[in-house]
Amino acid sequence: MYFKDGQIRASYTVADALGAGRVNGLQLDRDGALWAATEGGLSRIKNGRVATMTSKNGLPCDTVHWVMEDDDHSFWIGMSCGLVRMARPELDAWVNDPKRTIQARVFDADDGVRSHATAGNYSPRVAKSGDGRLWFLPAAGVSIIDPRHLPFNKLPPPVHIEQIVSDRKVVSDRRLPPLTRDLQIDYTALSLVAPEKNRFKYKLEGYDSDWQDVGNRRQAFYTNLPPRNYRFRVIASNNSGVWNEAGESLDFSIAPAYYQTSWFRLSCGAAFLALLGALYQLRLRYLKHEFNVRLEARVGERTRIARDFHDTLLQSFHGVLLMLSVVAHRIKDEQLEAIVQKAQKAVTEGRDAVQGLRSSTLVANDLAQAITTFGEGLATDQNAGKSPDFHVRVEGASRDLPPLIRDEVYRIVGEALRNAFRHAQAKRVEMDLHYDSRELRLRIRDDGKGIDPQVLGAGGRPGHHGLPGMRERAELAGGKLSVWSEADSGTEIELTIPANIAYAKESVARHSTASGQASD
Repeated sequence: MYFKDGQIRASYTVADALGAGRVNGLQLDRDGALWAATEGGLSRIKNGRVATMTSKNGLPCDTVHWVMEDDDHSFWIGMSCGLVRMARPELDAWVNDPKRTIQARVFDADDGVRSHATAGNYSPRVAKSGDGRLWFLPAAGVSIIDPRHLPFNKLPPPVHIEQIVSDRKVVSDRRLPPLTRDLQIDYTALSLVAPEKNRFKYKLEGYDSDWQDVGNRRQAFYTNLPPRNYRFRVIASNNSGVWNEAGESLDFSIAPAYYQTSWFRLSCGAAFLALLGALYQLRLRYLKHEFNVRLEARVGERTRIARDFHDTLLQSFHGVLLMLSVVAHRIKDEQLEAIVQKAQKAVTEGRDAVQGLRSSTLVANDLAQAITTFGEGLATDQNAGKSPDFHVRVEGASRDLPPLIRDEVYRIVGEALRNAFRHAQAKRVEMDLHYDSRELRLRIRDDGKGIDPQVLGAGGRPGHHGLPGMRERAELAGGKLSVWSEADSGTEIELTIPANIAYAKESVARHSTASGQASD
């Protein structure tokens, strides 16, 4: 409680971070801060702000009886667990960071300090004489300490690591067995002056991120350390706080179990990849089987259509044609004879179409030769001065294609060439046919006016089925169709079909055999 001019100006409680319990004493320091000795720690009050130092900050205990500043501005704190001296730099560091852990020197019964009175005495219990000595009241009598002549031990204590205990067994081998669960490392420090006040810090390199301050404990404990090489380091200080920074170190390792080794992990990774590869191959076989089933269904449907077309429609047309021929012969009408000739030509074309449907399922063609012939036919249909140059280039050994795949490819290429010859106004048309072990790839390029970007983005012109039909045929063939085009820069169309779909089984077998013989 702060009282001034007959009025209470402020009141501080535990809610304001003041130490808990009774206030045993007050001390005003050189900076104008008020220090309160409480049963719950040492509190500092300045400018309305309160901070309390407790055992969490490094004090040996929490109950503070009194506090006094000496001539060197260090603080002396009378506590129930001994007499504590805190250097001014440590105190200032804590003021700047109240969460900081401070380093303080403790004088207890081993140093000749008697235990302090605890309760019932509200008279001043500490005073500073003119010569700088501190006079204070322990449980009985009067004690005197001269801050300028304190005993100081300058020798850092030698550190020694005694033994390693692995799973409750002392081990001499520095290579510990696999699956070591509990690990204990015993260490000590030699000091003939108050050895019980030695303090230790240790660090396990490769595991601990920083030094572990364990007070005067002489064992380090670890559980379930992973297999690897380690270095254990320990340092110690004497009763005056002088540290042996060199300390001592111990190298050891924990052997891995078989399932913790690199080769086992690599084996598991390889097995996992092999399993993925097997699943992938199984999936490919399933897709290939499904594709073959659909292919066989389409072959059967084409054969049925050819048979029905021949047995019904063509036979009916042929009968009608015979009757027209008889009528034309009788009446000698030239116009009717011309109609009969056209009808005969239509029937012939129908027979050729039926033959094409049947031959597509039975005969293998040279795809490059067929495309070359088709392109030459397109060039012949146009005027000689406007016909673009047409070239076909083949890479790789030619292979037989399944009939329906070959037909779909032929129709896709035919549609692309018709567009290039008739609409692109191109001067040159090229086609690359590449037989690769991984895929069949065809690329048609021209140097014409290109495709309107809006048409290309929409997938084709409304009411026209050129581009959509090509894409549909590519999908039916199990391939992928890509189209690139820019205004006045020509058009490029690429069709790719995986090898396991594009090539007939006999062709693949012959190609593999030829490759094997060549390698032999």
